[in-house]
Formats: sequence, C-alpha cells, structure tokens
Amino acid sequence: MNARWMIWSLTAVSLIALASGGSARLEAQQNSTAHVMDHVSGPLPKAVREATEQFQDVNNAIAAGYVLANGCVSGPQEGAMGVHYVNLSLFDDHLDVEHPEALVYEPRRGRLQLVAAEYITPAAAWHASHPPNVTPQLMGHLYHLVTGPNRYGPDTFYEIHVWAWRENRHGAFSDWNPDVSCSSWLQAN
Repeated sequence: MNARWMIWSLTAVSLIALASGGSARLEAQQNSTAHVMDHVSGPLPKAVREATEQFQDVNNAIAAGYVLANGCVSGPQEGAMGVHYVNLSLFDDHLDVEHPEALVYEPRRGRLQLVAAEYITPAAAWHASHPPNVTPQLMGHLYHLVTGPNRYGPDTFYEIHVWAWRENRHGAFSDWNPDVSCSSWLQAN
C-alpha cells in the first residue's frame, strides 16, 4: 500500500466519522427544537397567540390600555424578558387567557416585536379569594411566586410567562429567554 493511498484512506475514514457525528448532532438539535416547538404549539401558547394577535402592533396594545413599565428587563446571565406593557386594570384575582396583564416585546430593528404574554395576579388578591394552598394556574400551568420586595415593587405576586410568539429554548413558560436581547433598547434610550 503506497503512502498516497494510505493518506486518502485515512482522510476518507475521518470525513465519514465527522459526517456521522455531525448528522447525530444535527438530529439531536432537530429533536431539541421539535421539543421546544411542541411547547410553543401546545394549547396554552396557541390560545395566547389567538388572544394577542391584535397586539403585534404595540399601538393597538396602547389603545387597549397597556402602558410601558420599567423599560427593557434583562438579566446578567439569563438573557432577557423584554419590554413590558402592562394593563393595571387587569391586576386582580381573575385568571383569563384572553386578557394577559402584560405584553412582552423585544426591541428589534427599530421596532417592538411581540414575543410573549405575562399573566400576573397579586398574591394578596389571590389569597383573599381562594383557599390557602391553591396556586393559580392557567390551562393547567402553574404560576410562579415572586416574593416582595422585588424589582417591580414591594408586593408579592404570582406570574407566568408564555413565549407564544418567540421560541425559548428554556421552555415556553420560562421567565427568561436567552435569545432575547435588550441591547437595541439600551442603545436607543
């Protein structure tokens, strides 16, 4: 066997191994993406998309009573939530997928793009009207407890984010999205 044939054989074997490893990685990545898309396309994200379709344009949200709150929320390591527009008239113990308390936008290319909705209920209002051990839930998904004082004020509240308009590799109900950024908001403000 000559040296040229041996080098070609080793190169071919290496390329085949690399390709098979690459296809395994690609298949794993596709399965991971499919898993996330299952969550995004589940009943709650679908219901949220239907309820918030009209708010793709932030001006429609403003016309419906939503106001800018706290600028763009980002974390030191988690990514970001985005720009929140809240409707304070909805902050009560009533849970309704059709009326999210907050709409979350990501600043992109000079405009705000709807990425999620956040459902919020003040803990005091919830506990005044429900048994002590009952946690709020929306279509079977439990809210998270955020104790006060917190970055939004002194009060404890329950909340759940639904990433209905932007994929979140941490899950459709995670607070933070590692692929959302506030950088263009910070540059403009």
